Formats: sequence, C-alpha cells, structure tokens
Amino acid sequence: CFLVMAARLTRLRQLFSAPAVLPAGVEKLSGYIIPSEDAHSSEYIADCDCRRAFITGFTGSKGLAMVTEGEAVLYTDGRYFLQAEKEMYPGWTLMRMGLPDTPSEEDWLKATLPAGGVVGVDPTLIAAPRFRELSQSLKKVGRTLVAVERNLVDEVWDDQPSRPTAPVIRLDERYAGVSVTEKMRTVRAEMETKGQEVLLLSKLDEVAWLLNLRGSDIVYNPVFFAYVVVLPESAILFCDAEKLPAECTEDPTFSAMFEVQPYANFVGDLTARNLSCPVWVGPAYSYAVKQALQNAELLEDNTPVCTAKAIKNPTELEGMRQCHLRDAVALCEFFLWIEGEIASGRRVTEWTAALRLEEFRAEQEWYKSPSFATISSSGPNGSVIHYHPHEGNCRDVTADEIYLLDSGGQYLDGTTDVTRTVHFTEPTQYEKECFTRVLKGHISLSTLRFPKGTSGILIDAFARRGLWDAGLDYRHGTGHGVGSFLNVHEGPHGISSRASALKAPIEPGMIVTIEPGYYEDGAFGIRIENVVEVLSEDSSTLAAASLTPFMSFRPVTLFPIQAKMIAVELLTDVELAWVNDYHAEVCAAVAPLLTAQGRGEALSWLQQNTQPIVRA
Repeated sequence: CFLVMAARLTRLRQLFSAPAVLPAGVEKLSGYIIPSEDAHSSEYIADCDCRRAFITGFTGSKGLAMVTEGEAVLYTDGRYFLQAEKEMYPGWTLMRMGLPDTPSEEDWLKATLPAGGVVGVDPTLIAAPRFRELSQSLKKVGRTLVAVERNLVDEVWDDQPSRPTAPVIRLDERYAGVSVTEKMRTVRAEMETKGQEVLLLSKLDEVAWLLNLRGSDIVYNPVFFAYVVVLPESAILFCDAEKLPAECTEDPTFSAMFEVQPYANFVGDLTARNLSCPVWVGPAYSYAVKQALQNAELLEDNTPVCTAKAIKNPTELEGMRQCHLRDAVALCEFFLWIEGEIASGRRVTEWTAALRLEEFRAEQEWYKSPSFATISSSGPNGSVIHYHPHEGNCRDVTADEIYLLDSGGQYLDGTTDVTRTVHFTEPTQYEKECFTRVLKGHISLSTLRFPKGTSGILIDAFARRGLWDAGLDYRHGTGHGVGSFLNVHEGPHGISSRASALKAPIEPGMIVTIEPGYYEDGAFGIRIENVVEVLSEDSSTLAAASLTPFMSFRPVTLFPIQAKMIAVELLTDVELAWVNDYHAEVCAAVAPLLTAQGRGEALSWLQQNTQPIVRA
C-alpha cells in the first residue's frame, strides 16, 4: 500500500518536465500546488474533486499540499493536526498553520524553490486574488507562479470518480420565502446601485439560493454544479439541462429569465464574450475566470446574493426555528436510547451511534440528510476536533469516558448543527471544571449585547474568557453562519480570531453558531454548540441617546446541556440563572412536540434533564 501511495508522488513529479501538460514557454516545473477546493471554492467537495486527499491521504476539509522535486508538505489548521498526522501518506510533512515556527506558504515556497524556479497550479482551483498575491510575492525573489490548465493530479488519478449527475429539485416558495423573480429583481437593483453591468455567481450555494433549487452533487450539501451570469437584459445558467426539474424547464417564467447552457461551456463562453464592462465577481472567483475576464472592470466583493442569503427572510427564520425543534426531538430519542444501551452494558460504537442518530432524524418531517459527517467521538477521539468514525475503525462508546457528539440535519425548511458533550456515569472533577469553563464562555457570548456593525473578530474573545482565566484555549473558530437547507458552513460572517472574521459585520437576521471548546490530546474533547439568531434590540432608556442600534443573540438550538458535567461552584449566579432559564425554554418548546408525536419516554427524559440546577 505504501508503495502505491509513494508511486503517486513519483508520477506527479515526472510530469514536472512533461511538455504535453506544461503551459507555453515553460520547460520545467520546480513545484506544484494542490488546493483543497474545487472550481467553485467549495469547502466540502465532490469525490471527483478530492485531489488533495488522493495525493496526501488527508481527508479533512482544510488544507493545501505543495510538492517540489525533493519535498512534499501539507498545510492545515489546528482543527486537523491530529487527524492529518494519522492520515497522511509516507513522504509528506505536516505544516501546522498558525504556530509560531511554521513558515507561511509563501515563505516555504521562497525557501524551497530554486532560484528562477517555476511553481504551477490549476487556475480553476485557486482564487484570483490569492493567485495574484502569491505571484507577486514569489516574483520579488525571482520565482514564478504559472497556471497549468491540465491538472497534474488528474493525470495520475487512474480511477478518478466521474462528476455527479444527480437530479436537481425545486424548493417550494413556502420554504424559500421569496420567489426567484423577486430575488432577481433585488439582485438587479443592487447591481444598478453599484454600477455593475454583469454579475457572476460561482459559489454553488449562491446559485442554489438564487434559483430556489437544491441538489446533491456534494454529500451533505444540497447544491449542484452550476454557474450563473446575470447580464444587462438576460441571465445564463450554466448547468447540464438534464439535471434540471420539469418545474424549471417547462416554466415559461423561468425560461424567460434564464438561458440554460451546458456546465462545461462556462469559461469558454466568458472568454468568447470578451467583456470590457464592469463585472461583479465574488472574492473567491477563480484565476481561470480572471483570465476569461481580462478586459473587464472587476468588482471583487461579496455578491448581493451572498449578503441576501446570509440575512434570512422571515420564512427562512421560522423554518430554522421549526426544524431545530424537530431536530431536538430526534436528539431526545437518541440520548434516551444511548444512555439505556450503555447502562445495560450493550455495545455501542461511535459508528453505530452515528447511524442510530440518523435513523432518529429520518423519522422527522422534511428530513433529507445529515448536514455533515457526524462527529461521534469517545474519549481520546474527542480531542481530534473534526474526527468522524468509520465502520470497523472506531472506538466503543464507554461508560467511563466523555462522549462528544457534533451533528446536524438537512431539512426542507432549514439546516441544523449542534454539539453536546456528556458523560454516562460520573465525570472527574477536572473534566467538570474544563466543561464548565467552556460553558462560561458559551454563556458569555450568548448573552452579549453589541453594536450593529460589529464583526465576529471583535466578540470572539468573550467565548474564550472562561478558558483564558485558567490558561486554556481552543484551536478553532467560535462560530460560523448556517444556510437555510444549504451549506452548514455559510459566510460571509463568522466569529473567530482570524482576520477573515473582520470582513463581514454581524447583522440582524443572520444565523450563526456559538461553539467554544477545549481539547486534551489523547484524553478527551469538550464542545458546546448552539445555533443562534441575531436580533436587533429595542433601545433601552439608558441607550436612548445613542445613535447606534444594538444587537443580541437568541438560541435556535433548544436541547439540554448535561447538568452532571457542570461544576456549579464555578458559575456565577447570573450564569446559573442563564442555564436554568435556557432549560426552561427548551422544555417549554420541545415538550409539546414530543407529546404530539406520542414520544412519552423521550418526554420524561427531556423533563428530567431540564430540571433547575440548585447549589448544594
């Protein structure tokens, strides 16, 4: 097996001097860059686009591989350090992003490429701004970045899967809330305001949201491969027509709005048009698109669809609330089941637990699929932040270890993402203290009031304060946006200490997660995650003179936080009151649905796990 994996690198390096794949004027490559993303800059990708995983063995969603004649490195962030160490093939070196002694990708290339060296990348897989930035940085030290149109990994991937051709479904307006006609009207108005004659949509979730369509080309993400180009008097949907539902192809209104062209025609059509007018592109548009629009005046900014999708309309907000209630019913049934199994001494593995949870979710109305691979992790596997089990290669869930469950569902009316950390007997005092410090951070951010226009980077520290007080921290962001029956990770907003969380302010109507955590390598992981809605607050008397409106969060996730994991003595009275108030809200909201579905045992479980916590 190791020989096969090593042969992939050998074959890749042989292509560095193969004239058939090199761009004109380049005799030899000194290196090659393999991004994680697909041509749409997607975080999660179809099997056919998993090039970095094929060549490195690492299956996490974040990473960049770079190969030179003598070295092969994989860059990834703190969520995946442990996973990457386990999965990488021989011959690869892990570069831990964010650590002080890890050079940046640019600095590594500058130090590793020979003088005058040329490094290549597939222009469809790298964002144009990133290509420009990296090219300029390398040029200063006598190195060159070039676009290599034939992907070198594809050349050595003999059994590469085919591109998905699954049918697309129409999302009824009772779930979407706004018609495609109205969305297009809003988009064109924004284009006129910005002075843009053409809008290019390359992000798959933006295309799906605008068209009120959903697909299944990427597992867990209800999107499909397509582009949209909005022109002054028309619009083009680049999507293979046989995938589209009859409600679109036979609808005169849809046909009047969109000309349908094959997906593969996109770059060629753009090139042939030779646009020289203002064109609005998202910040993640590919360098291949940049080449096709070389004469256009480009606005590299979040598209009007990106913003409108993030700020949910009233129907989407209500759908998110309702699907989270049904999701809570499934979770009540799951924890009732697994507690019973563990108490009875019956074997439960991380894998079988994840399968059973999906079965409970599938019993709920409008359920379609998980929203990501369930993170069902027991004991030390919980310290692998984005761990997920595999059949035959996972641990048992035991009575004497912490169990972390991060999971979510896709429903026609919304998307869920929730994490709870529990113990099935008695946690140690140290485990309780760690859990409670995570909880204190969760409460701190959940109760925060902050001025409109605040970006996520400015509030991230509130979720870390309880951990920082004890000299602890976590290596991931605190929160991300969530789509409405769309991607579970949605921008442009987020809550993180990274600069990316500075770019988009948090606005009323947005949905975001709050998910601080703590992880001890080889021991356990703790995370508490709720989805919350951003609210615009009414001015209080004290703030009446302020011209700046304030915002706050309201929980959308309504599910108990395990009381036995809490070191109550570490909570202030205000924090304890928040837990009890939250549990009262959980019980009041979820109990009627459990009753209506005839789930008496699960109702008893919920009532027992939402009892007020009192100090000893």
